Amino acid sequence: MTRLVDPHGSDCLRPLLLQGQALDEERRRASTLPGLRVSSRERGDILMLGMGGFTPLEGFMTSADWRGVCDDMRLASGLFWPIPITLSADAAAAAAIRPGQEVALLDPDDGAPLATMRVEEIYGIDKARECAAVFGTTDAAHPGVKMVIEQGGLNLAGSLKVLSQGGFPEKYGALYMTPEQTRALFHARGWSRVAAFQTRNPMHRSHEYLAKIAIEVCDGLLVHSLLGALKPGDIPAEVRTRAIATLAEHYFVPSTIVQAGYPLDMRYAGPREALLHALFRQNYGCSHLVVGRDHAGVGSYYGPFDAHRIFDQIPADALQTRPLKIDVSFWCYRCGGMASARTCPHGDGDRLQVSGTQLRQWLGEGHDVPAEFSRPEVLQVLRAYYAAAG
Repeated sequence: MTRLVDPHGSDCLRPLLLQGQALDEERRRASTLPGLRVSSRERGDILMLGMGGFTPLEGFMTSADWRGVCDDMRLASGLFWPIPITLSADAAAAAAIRPGQEVALLDPDDGAPLATMRVEEIYGIDKARECAAVFGTTDAAHPGVKMVIEQGGLNLAGSLKVLSQGGFPEKYGALYMTPEQTRALFHARGWSRVAAFQTRNPMHRSHEYLAKIAIEVCDGLLVHSLLGALKPGDIPAEVRTRAIATLAEHYFVPSTIVQAGYPLDMRYAGPREALLHALFRQNYGCSHLVVGRDHAGVGSYYGPFDAHRIFDQIPADALQTRPLKIDVSFWCYRCGGMASARTCPHGDGDRLQVSGTQLRQWLGEGHDVPAEFSRPEVLQVLRAYYAAAG
């Protein structure tokens, strides 16, 4: 029998999404409660709590949890956790709520009830302290910092009963998989060593190279696409996932790869977000996380290998999911193939390295993209998107 990694901090998954009659009754009750509209990021967190992706959390963090996570990457219980999972409210909304009261948490787009919450605590936070700890900067130009600055000044802590999957299963179909579903699939395939490949971008030749390294040393690969909100200019999830499916169809052995998606928004927290990615991939059943260059980074806020180093700075028992640290990869014309800085002895003049910004500019302006950078089938999907976008 295959043995997958345990869920984080627990011997079983702890999904908070209600089912059957309990779900119907709680939805009716939610319509009678005061409503609080959440942000897009908070919606993603609610959905992850609902499916057990944030096991063992039972809701949004208390002030003691918030302080512990910011300062020491630990909950008040002592359990490792690298990024606060919190619910914010402005002063006017919070003034109408008292500890012990129940509220309905509403979708930011259509106002539908996502969850009910018993409010246990209302507390203020030091936003600069959170930003410095989590993002390593208080620069408002950083998209994650901007997100924190713009949220309400108070946090609400409490346990949740989740009522919705936010429309993601309807939009993405079988691509949208819960931790219970990925674990069942890995078990059916006889996998115990499973690598997760985090992506918020289409997969190009460098990503393909990293993914195939992971397949060489593990039983299989979960290509796990972020389906939540990104910063302006990034390629939408439905386009990215279609491009990835095309790549998998033409260039991977089918029995070695699974493509799935999850509902979080990007926080762009670099090293700390790499740790969160490993943590919830443990809940999905993955024993390893591919960590490449500038994982979950943005701009020049993080060094290219800060996300590698942070795994060496946490206690050895903090996570069961381990990093697969892979150096910068590229096409080398002298080597005649894909290589990394660890395997290629040649200089920058022999290497093809294209930034995401440069690629988007080429595609947007209809320029040729070197075949050594991206597979033609992937470029066909991306060109169709840019042509339709005008």
